[in-house]
Amino acid sequence: MADFSSKDSEYLSRLQDYYAEWKSIPSYAALCEVFGIASKSWVKAILNRLAEAGFLERTPDGVWIPAPPFFARPLAESAVQAGMPVAVSATQGEHFVIDEMLIETPSRSVLIPVKGDSMIEAGIHDGDVAVVEKRLTANLGDIVVAIVDDAFTLKTLDKEAGKFVLRPANAAYPVIRPEASLEIFGVLVGLIRKYR
Repeated sequence: MADFSSKDSEYLSRLQDYYAEWKSIPSYAALCEVFGIASKSWVKAILNRLAEAGFLERTPDGVWIPAPPFFARPLAESAVQAGMPVAVSATQGEHFVIDEMLIETPSRSVLIPVKGDSMIEAGIHDGDVAVVEKRLTANLGDIVVAIVDDAFTLKTLDKEAGKFVLRPANAAYPVIRPEASLEIFGVLVGLIRKYR
């Protein structure tokens, strides 16, 4: 990692942007254009340095692929205030992979688009993507994806008079009291929202 320069950081950024658009690492000839250099041997040297730094690896048949750190993003050292502004001394902290932050068990995790505003007061908006860990059980107070009388919904699990109910986070919607069945599909463990 000692040979990893600021220029290599720039090459990594260009490669990350290319990968985000095309979901592949291109040929050496195409990388000459991506990196803005003329020599394929320079491209090879850059890829080798990125591999030594842990950002790339090769498959058994020699194809370059991203290693997990390739997807890591900077995490600021200081939190941003949602209240009154405060002075910030540093903005660059550790790096982390968003997937690692949101997904504990990949085989049980699913991303589900949110439709509607029944959970708006819980900060869940129409168009968000719910990160759900598939489980058959949940605790009271968990926000769950449940199957109620053969329909899916996202609500807070609660109890009334000893029976499970699903509570919305919007006063315009009623509490759901299942007529026949209530089955837990999974528990909300994260939320993704993209601002345009």
